[in-house]
Amino acid sequence: MSVRDAVLANLRKITDPVSGQDIVSAGVVRALNVEGDTVRFVLEIDPKQAEQMEPVRAAAEQAAQLVDGVSTVSAMLTAHSEKAPPDLKPKPKPSQTGPQAVPGVDRIIAVASGKGGVGKSTVSANLACALAAEGRRVGLLDADVYGPSQPRMLGVSGRPASPDGKTILPLRNHGVTMMSMGLMTNEGQAVVWRGPMLMGALQQMMGQVQWGALDVLIVDLPPGTGDVQLTLSQKFNVDGAIVVSTPQDVALIDARKGIDMFNQLKTPILGMIENMSTHICTNCGHEEHVFGHGGVKSEAEALGVPLLGEIPLHLDIRVAADGGAPIVVSKPDSPQAEAFRQIARGMIAKGNA
Repeated sequence: MSVRDAVLANLRKITDPVSGQDIVSAGVVRALNVEGDTVRFVLEIDPKQAEQMEPVRAAAEQAAQLVDGVSTVSAMLTAHSEKAPPDLKPKPKPSQTGPQAVPGVDRIIAVASGKGGVGKSTVSANLACALAAEGRRVGLLDADVYGPSQPRMLGVSGRPASPDGKTILPLRNHGVTMMSMGLMTNEGQAVVWRGPMLMGALQQMMGQVQWGALDVLIVDLPPGTGDVQLTLSQKFNVDGAIVVSTPQDVALIDARKGIDMFNQLKTPILGMIENMSTHICTNCGHEEHVFGHGGVKSEAEALGVPLLGEIPLHLDIRVAADGGAPIVVSKPDSPQAEAFRQIARGMIAKGNA
């Protein structure tokens, strides 16, 4: 069990005196972040209940402190806002011509894949953490509205605050500022939207989130060549795209389509990443190419785009992502983490991040 899950399990033992439920199920616990041995969260309450909830806050802080590996806990009471959460549905506004910049963001990099299941989101999370580890100010937008996975991978939970009902305050963990539709919906709740609603949500998450000063904003796109990709490239100044693929032919066929889409949209291709490139048996050390090997390198050469790196197929990468601390953070000295760090260094050296 990860530290985050253990903290949540302990917090579920504390009863909310208002609803009678535990404070997690009641939605009182917000913005739970785990960074190293430090745990931070807030209890969102009605300001009239501050005195009543202070013992609950103290108990929650003590419960989190009991988790192995936790040395520092910060639990704060915050006033519940009567304002509705930010509405991410599109609102009619005068149309602006031409791509727009995002205030405070130097570069926008899209991470895409032609098909699902190639590990694009895992690459995005680790790349963001790797760039942060190299000293860059990094943001990560999970634009995969139908299947948001970055909150789990970065170990972030809780609904983002909106002081005025318009500006959205993102969450932060592992040195990365993050926003995701997964933070705006209940766990397990499907987003059933048509294209225009997707496009409106993307524009508001790009433009209304208070990103602050960033060297680079990584946008984790949904797979394929649909509305979100089109809207991002047409509405915002995207400095480049990275296409992730496995070496197998089926994935490469779709990767070509993704690259062709960005070419049509005149978005520069920064390069390709071969994910699940090779597997080394942890028992005998035998190297095995489960999905083939070198296919992305050959494709990159044929298309005239750089090969940014090859990421191995390794259990630790999956376990780290599921646990809320990408391999770059949880095992920074491992060969798997080094593969991501090399890609990040290469991007910085070329002025792309």
